[in-house]
Amino acid sequence: MSPADTGPRQGGPVRGRPRSEAVERAIIEAVTKLLEDGVPLAELSIERIARTAGVGKATIYRRWSGKEQLLVDVLRAAEPPDPELPGTSVRDDLVVLLESLRLRGLAGRTSAILHNVRAQMKSSPNLWAAYHDTVILPRRRLGLEVLRRGRENGELRADVDLEVLNDIVVGPILVRTVLRPDADLPDGLAEQVVDTLLQGLRPVSG
Repeated sequence: MSPADTGPRQGGPVRGRPRSEAVERAIIEAVTKLLEDGVPLAELSIERIARTAGVGKATIYRRWSGKEQLLVDVLRAAEPPDPELPGTSVRDDLVVLLESLRLRGLAGRTSAILHNVRAQMKSSPNLWAAYHDTVILPRRRLGLEVLRRGRENGELRADVDLEVLNDIVVGPILVRTVLRPDADLPDGLAEQVVDTLLQGLRPVSG
């Protein structure tokens, strides 16, 4: 048995050790290579991934509960990293969030992996559910928390519906990314969207 196939010792951490990180990276790179070679998701078995990565299937299952969770991590590795919010104002936080969304839209256009896997996810409910629960939902919750803070500290009107507002905030970039894939996603778009919206969302003074 190779070192890559030896599991963590009893009571030891599964993730975080250099050897563990190297193994996980090798597995993710193996999936990436298979996707780049045009292997459809339906034919991307754990056995095939393990063979390409040079590890045993048990090595993969110790780190991921199944193919769906592994593919979610592969997608995340191909995307820009999640941003750190400045926390200085609702405007600054929203700009950072939308800029991250804009960069993901650009990555989806230039990355064959992101483009192909996202297209195939439509026919894979389990993969879509895993991606939604572990990637999309936490990002949505973060956006709602930014808006909630803005409403509570008086930066936004007290009567705004946060769920609807969150959709309005991300809507312009999602439209250009999903419904209008040939539309521009220029630098400064995040600032333009946020500043346009905030003009009508600030409390009326006087």
